[in-house]
Amino acid sequence: MTRRILAAGRSILMSPLGVLGVGLVAGLLWASWPTLGNMAERWSTDPRYAHGYVVPVFAIVLLWLRRDRLAQAEPRPSWWGLLLIAAGAALQLAGGYFFFRWFEAAAILPLAAGVCVLLGGRVALRWAWPAIGFLAFMLPLPYRLEMALGQPLQRIATISSTYALQTLGFPAAAEGNVIQLDRGPIGVVEACNGLGMLFTFFAMSTGVALVIRRPWLDRLVVVASAIPIALVANVTRITVTGVLHELVNSATANFVFHDLAGWLMMPLALGLLALELDLLARLLVEPDPAPAPIPIAVAGRDASPRERNPESRRREEKVRKSSDAIKRALRTP
Repeated sequence: MTRRILAAGRSILMSPLGVLGVGLVAGLLWASWPTLGNMAERWSTDPRYAHGYVVPVFAIVLLWLRRDRLAQAEPRPSWWGLLLIAAGAALQLAGGYFFFRWFEAAAILPLAAGVCVLLGGRVALRWAWPAIGFLAFMLPLPYRLEMALGQPLQRIATISSTYALQTLGFPAAAEGNVIQLDRGPIGVVEACNGLGMLFTFFAMSTGVALVIRRPWLDRLVVVASAIPIALVANVTRITVTGVLHELVNSATANFVFHDLAGWLMMPLALGLLALELDLLARLLVEPDPAPAPIPIAVAGRDASPRERNPESRRREEKVRKSSDAIKRALRTP
């Protein structure tokens, strides 16, 4: 199968349209290089988007896992890809004209889809669309959307963490986005609102949903569960920080909150996803496929001895013996 895919790709690249596609890919990379550089700088400086480096790698892995769909039909280049490329170029120009960088970053998606259609047609697009769509998780959110989501998440994190600390027996009170404790306040600042966790867990849940072999309902539930998982992880992080602040000291609490907890949230999220998948497997049970019907003869007389099942043969043998016994009894004077 891999050799067939490589042979088809080689034939496409050697065609005139394939040469044009390769040239377009080089030109689009050159045109999008400043945008890619800005995104990479954001990934390295903003912890909320540190997962951006992993997104293209996972997209490539997803293409490899779906290679069987590319082998089911022969890819055929299509000029319709130029329309998608034109739409992406227009979006990129609009972002530069209106000084809206998110448009420039989002233009990568239609550009990638256009190149895919140009080189392989609808067959290639059916193969690559999950990977292309997954690239959306490497795009930083627009500033207004970040602010609109960040403030409610910050308030939810403060209230929930205060309630958790009170449940554990600590005297905690929420004043705005500050948790008042005996040994001093803990501020749930903007960086602690959980937006980065939410975005990261959405990417992780979507990746899991694309890889697992489950019904669509299970996959939708897994993707939607990113919201409660992110909230639980963030509240756990703040609550543990408050407990250490009260029982140990503020230096240990700050170390756990800023350094250690960030690394522990991902295993926690993966564990919650594993529990969720196990629960879904127990609740949403797929019906077993119906067994194939066993062919039996309508009348035992018309069926050959090999076609009759053992029960029919035993029944016929019993009837034959009874009939012979009756005949012998009638012949006896």
